[in-house]
Amino acid sequence: MSSSSAVIVECVPNFSEGRRRDVIDAIADAIRRTSGCQLLDVDAGHSTNRTVYTFVGPPGPVVEGALNAARAASVAIDMREHTGEHPRMGALDVCPFVPVAGVTMDDCVRCSREFGRRLGEELHVPVFLYEASAHGAALHRRTLPQIREGEYEQLPSKLKQEEWRPDYGPGEFVPRWGATVTGARSPLVAYNVNLLATKQQAHRIALNLREQGRGPKAPGRLKAVKAIGWYLQETDLAQVSMNLTDYKTTPLHVAFEECCREASELSLPVVGSEVVGLLPLEAVLMAAEHYINKESLFVLQESQKVRLVVDRLRLSSVSEFKPEEKIIEGPRPQPRRESGPVETGPTVP
Repeated sequence: MSSSSAVIVECVPNFSEGRRRDVIDAIADAIRRTSGCQLLDVDAGHSTNRTVYTFVGPPGPVVEGALNAARAASVAIDMREHTGEHPRMGALDVCPFVPVAGVTMDDCVRCSREFGRRLGEELHVPVFLYEASAHGAALHRRTLPQIREGEYEQLPSKLKQEEWRPDYGPGEFVPRWGATVTGARSPLVAYNVNLLATKQQAHRIALNLREQGRGPKAPGRLKAVKAIGWYLQETDLAQVSMNLTDYKTTPLHVAFEECCREASELSLPVVGSEVVGLLPLEAVLMAAEHYINKESLFVLQESQKVRLVVDRLRLSSVSEFKPEEKIIEGPRPQPRRESGPVETGPTVP
């Protein structure tokens, strides 16, 4: 992945299944068997009942990999039976394409549109475009939260409205599948901060921090941040679950420390954090420099800077953070083994 001549697109499909290992594995195998695709990460969440897959390859194979994964999901996931903490509207809820090397955002837009067209035609399901792929769309349907508002339960009535005609596929409700959102976007960091708290307390912190806040008259403090609060029954923890859509605008350490500040005001303990999916090396090194300067530390080796960040953010509090598997830039290991239950971020789109 580090070759300057490589042509690489990242695809991060989010499927509405995080509990049945056979289904999670079947989707992973469908990606793995696609020629030209490299499966890098599989993060399954029990409470969210959602799994985020990360794979890379040239544009054509990546589109094929996403379609193969969708085909596997179509015979195994029935949205009529789905429950979970995470907002969702379809079996394949969202499928973003992200430029990594040797490709432009326009290339990823073309990938998403080809994928959306073929998905709609083959599986006969509604498909919506978002983010860069929705350029020229009406203002009310460009972002994932806009399109997913009302979730699966409101789709039957939503699809009857002309302003919600899908970009691809039928303009009718498909009970087993729901609908899919696809598009091209920039890299983001899916990041959760763990609290000994209730869901309501975690969500209060999320509302205070996320850019959207509580609405136009009450914006949050952190730019380029989407967030939600939820409770994980299996770990007895609440989380402020965030998408850092531009980690240079709101770096990892800022998101963590602002959560700590909010929690302290509520007398709530922060007990660590976790990254869902992969983490850009640049984001880690930005956090390292912050702590080196803040604490007047002398750390030169990159590996030790990474270790410092893992310690300060307590990234191994839920499951072990393995830098060689979780950090995406620089030399990559062979595809990692699938992880156990690790909760996903609010959109990971």
